[in-house]
Amino acid sequence: MTKKVLLVGESWISAATHYKGFDQFGSVTFHLGAEPLVEALKGSEFELTYMPAHQAVEQFPYELEGLDGYDAIMLSDIGANSFLLPPEVWLHSRTVPNRLKLIKAWTEQGGGLLMVGGYLSFQGIDGKARWRRTAVEDALPVTCLPYDDRVEVPEGFVPDVLRPDHPVMQGLQGDWPLLLGVNEVVVRARADVEVLARLPEDQGGHPLLVLGTFGAGRTAAWTSDIAPHWLSPAFCAWDGYGRLWKNLLGWLTAERR
Repeated sequence: MTKKVLLVGESWISAATHYKGFDQFGSVTFHLGAEPLVEALKGSEFELTYMPAHQAVEQFPYELEGLDGYDAIMLSDIGANSFLLPPEVWLHSRTVPNRLKLIKAWTEQGGGLLMVGGYLSFQGIDGKARWRRTAVEDALPVTCLPYDDRVEVPEGFVPDVLRPDHPVMQGLQGDWPLLLGVNEVVVRARADVEVLARLPEDQGGHPLLVLGTFGAGRTAAWTSDIAPHWLSPAFCAWDGYGRLWKNLLGWLTAERR
């Protein structure tokens, strides 16, 4: 059976100024960050809809019915402001439904919610992602710090897998390739919340993959990236890369008993 997944975020626009002696000129480039995931899910049971960050500002649904067609939502490297400040609010001071509360209600009714790490995930660089104390944070198995939560590991780390027997870890044998960073979060102290993988103790022991439930739904936090730069090229080329995401999405969209 096909399961529909909505990936929101993972895009950015970069502006550069080039100086050549007396002269200078500018350039603008557009980037998509989830191509490895898109490729990994091709031909699988998961039908991925990729909504880049600039489109999500206006196009992410304002009503619960707009999310009902999806089995899972992935929020990846997109800040809370992109949902809170659409043009109707930012430019025209008109009221609109709070889409963070919409995501929370959708999850509580049985949806599968995953937040993926990045510079604009959880609390993010300079605290600018601003997911702390939001309705979406309520649904996650972790809470956000009140400040810049990046943990940069330029030397790389190999995760400690704490639950190799869990279905999400099925088929992931041996050491994983290197990762280069995570967002630091706090694991909720609840019986339904479990940490499947973390950084080694000598590199902070921070959570990497945390699972939980919220109402009738399932939730997860993957605190590293979906692709480079926090995932090394070797991680994205690893056979386990696609298996990990398929396993995780399979768990998120499984019916709870």
